[in-house]
Amino acid sequence: MNFTEIARQCAHIADEKRASDIQIYDLGGLSDFADYFVVASGDNRRQLQAIARGIEEKMRVQKVTHLGTEGFDDAQWILVDYAAVIAHLFLPDVRKRFDFDLLWGDAPRVKW
Repeated sequence: MNFTEIARQCAHIADEKRASDIQIYDLGGLSDFADYFVVASGDNRRQLQAIARGIEEKMRVQKVTHLGTEGFDDAQWILVDYAAVIAHLFLPDVRKRFDFDLLWGDAPRVKW
């Protein structure tokens, strides 16, 4: 599975768990630490945790190397790291406060 497919899988899993405002940013040439960011919002902490678990389970089955997950217990901003693909799962007010979409807004978006 290539990195684009991993990013799309993460977006689809987030969508299945009813995430909103799901975006995939192609960071090729813009970042030294990742090729894709998958960004999504959830209505509450439990939903964000369910999205993170769903991504981890699907990627484990597909044997994608998982580098780690941060922020799971607090669940305001959960980062699920697959090296070249990093999923960022936010509560809406946290996403707005950090203005993540503006920060990476120049990156091309990938249709999923």
